[in-house]
Amino acid sequence: MPTTLSSIKKKMEERIGSKIMLVAQTGRKRQTEHRGTLTETYPAVFVVDLDHDENSCERVSYSYTDILTHTVEVEFL
Repeated sequence: MPTTLSSIKKKMEERIGSKIMLVAQTGRKRQTEHRGTLTETYPAVFVVDLDHDENSCERVSYSYTDILTHTVEVEFL
């Protein structure tokens, strides 16, 4: 992934509608994995609609700073 917030935001805006896999650090030695579709980008966050068969919630949102600090790892499928 890019190394500045503006380049991360630009790359995410280019991939709206793409399938995405997110691995988020949720605590000490814990991770959650989400799969879905990148649907929206805002000035500070992006929104992913999750696949219904795998998750109990419908949407998640993360900030671009989470990607920059490696709290969230993004992989486009």
